[in-house]
Amino acid sequence: MVWASRACFRKYGNFVDNIRLYVRGGSGGMGLPRLGGHGGNGGDVWVVAKKGTTLKQIKDKHPNKRFTAGVGSNSSIHALRGAKGEDTQVFTPTGISVTTDGGRILGELNCEGDTLLVARGGHGGSLHSGFLPSKGQTRQIRLDLKLIADLGLVGFPNAGKSSLLTALSHAKPRIASYPFTTLRPEIGKIMYDDHKQVSVADLPGLIEGAHVNKGMGHKFLKHVERTKQLMFVVDVCGFQLASNTPFRSAFETVLLLTKELELYKEELLGKPAILVINKMDLPEAQGRLRELEAHLENQEESSNIFPEDIIPKTLMRFTQIVPVSATTGLGLPLLKSLIRQSLEEQDAIETEGQRSEKLLKLRREIPTSSIPSWGGSQTT
Repeated sequence: MVWASRACFRKYGNFVDNIRLYVRGGSGGMGLPRLGGHGGNGGDVWVVAKKGTTLKQIKDKHPNKRFTAGVGSNSSIHALRGAKGEDTQVFTPTGISVTTDGGRILGELNCEGDTLLVARGGHGGSLHSGFLPSKGQTRQIRLDLKLIADLGLVGFPNAGKSSLLTALSHAKPRIASYPFTTLRPEIGKIMYDDHKQVSVADLPGLIEGAHVNKGMGHKFLKHVERTKQLMFVVDVCGFQLASNTPFRSAFETVLLLTKELELYKEELLGKPAILVINKMDLPEAQGRLRELEAHLENQEESSNIFPEDIIPKTLMRFTQIVPVSATTGLGLPLLKSLIRQSLEEQDAIETEGQRSEKLLKLRREIPTSSIPSWGGSQTT
């Protein structure tokens, strides 16, 4: 089934996918020695998942990125037990991973209403502490979006990713005839006629050696981790970054992209991937396409003719291979339909997997002795 798609795109300017915050729990209140009064505990700092929130909103609303909870009340003759300090809540989008500066994972917030304690308040003064309060916990934490888009465009600079995104959705990323036009992720949405939306990330252009942090390096590859599926975009006529770098054919480009992902994190190759062969409007495109298709039909044998250092251990198996021209529109309606189909198939598989996992868990929780064995013989 082919879905029609409107030329409608929603762009998120100055996209923020991670943020570093200073959080501090409130100090406890003073105890009252002569009456044995207990000071109030300091307030806590919580991270709370809330729909409709973005990390950019946090950055804009709290430019100093500091969150401090309230101080506990001192014990007094009117209230021997001091009141607890006011808690502070940091509202974040769902799908957030919270880590310390050192990379230790504190927790994840996957559903609306999920909460995570990130800085505990200090204890109020009491007999055990000589009626002196303690300070609240202080931390630098990082909030990272685990998933930034349904689909991530992967390709070397000037493969036509920005032009393709424009053609698919009428986005307006910066486009030029020089390689590095995308310096930060552009997030947009393809809107289908039945109101279905698919988010697409045009990621900064990858270069050879990205796995060792050349060019955009790890920053790019981190974005790739956080998309449901990948869409490789290659120039059918090949690619050359600069006059002093080797020319790469379209098939070599596929091998190199796969190799860079594999060297950074092998698990990335397990993501479903579509291969888009762009620039089919060029005069020599048909001949180059036939050459590429021949290589793709027998990747193992074809890869042996290239240098060993560009051949990945695991060759990428694409769910779809689609020749297109972002300039003329050739192949774009089919591509839009296949993008949606691929995502829906993945969702169906994941939903079935989650259902099976829940059933298996329930079966494990039910004691064997409580399961009746109808029709079996019984001994008295």
